[in-house]
Amino acid sequence: MDLVIAPGPGVPKGLTIPAGELVERFSRSQGPGGQGVNTADSRVEIELDVVTCSAFTDTQRERVLRVLDSRLVGGRLLVVAASEHRQQRRNRVAARERMADLLRTAMAPPPAPRRATRPTRGSTERRLAAKRHRGETKAKRARPASEP
Repeated sequence: MDLVIAPGPGVPKGLTIPAGELVERFSRSQGPGGQGVNTADSRVEIELDVVTCSAFTDTQRERVLRVLDSRLVGGRLLVVAASEHRQQRRNRVAARERMADLLRTAMAPPPAPRRATRPTRGSTERRLAAKRHRGETKAKRARPASEP
């Protein structure tokens, strides 16, 4: 089953990764379980080789490699695991959704750099007036100096 990534920033028309480029592995989940705890391979790992994936453009591949660098195994494999459900089918869906979300956010272009702006004259005057008012309030609380 192909991995479908919904349209979004960096992926204007969406993206479909062919099933042949995904490697799925199944194993036993950890934690408590019922009668099938030691027999059912419900944990799912999905693996994608980002470097050789044919679905990405060069720009998308560069963004994914840069953004997900700390998550990549060997600098090229993206591995996502899911074991929160008891059924293998639901874990497969969860792992695919997680991988699609990761790739969608990684392919989004970086935000525009912030341009520094100066505060307006009105805001500066309001701030200084508030400071002056606060100082006057505190000055009124002071004890009068006793004259000798």
